[in-house]
Amino acid sequence: MPLRTLLVIDVQQAFDDSAWGERNNPDAETHVGELLAVWRELGAPVVHVRHESASPAGLFRRGTTAFEFKPEARPFPGEVVLDKRVNSAFIGTDLHEHLRNTGADHVVIVGLTTDHCCSTTARMASNLGFETWFVSDATATHARAGFDAETMHRTALASLDGEFARVVTTAEAITRLHALARRPG
Repeated sequence: MPLRTLLVIDVQQAFDDSAWGERNNPDAETHVGELLAVWRELGAPVVHVRHESASPAGLFRRGTTAFEFKPEARPFPGEVVLDKRVNSAFIGTDLHEHLRNTGADHVVIVGLTTDHCCSTTARMASNLGFETWFVSDATATHARAGFDAETMHRTALASLDGEFARVVTTAEAITRLHALARRPG
């Protein structure tokens, strides 16, 4: 059984822009870095997904500093990097084909933002038949439409858990991956 594929979604410098407003979970990127370190140590597969603005005025413009990965989530040589232009990492990329070609049937989702690209990708992963873990403390979001950031985050997690994904913490994901790595065969 292959180890879970870690999907690192949109951990980009554009999310440091103050225009986003209030954000929850300031430690999300630190947790992403912890997960990447364990995945790499165990030789488990990693896929980095990066958002590219379709509009020339968008924050995620290729060629700008904002488009670049945050330090905690920079890909290592040989790790897969996919660029997307919509919320789902499966639309307009070869993510689905890549996962199937590598024998993956489980994904672990981390990144930004909880209620947009991470949630959309988790929902599609589930609908495509992938068992999905969604790491609650390695994701974060912003206040929207009169709701504070933590409410937006928790509501998104509640909508996913048990229906589209198993919501876990960084510590739980690491413990589970270590247990899978110790299994024979």
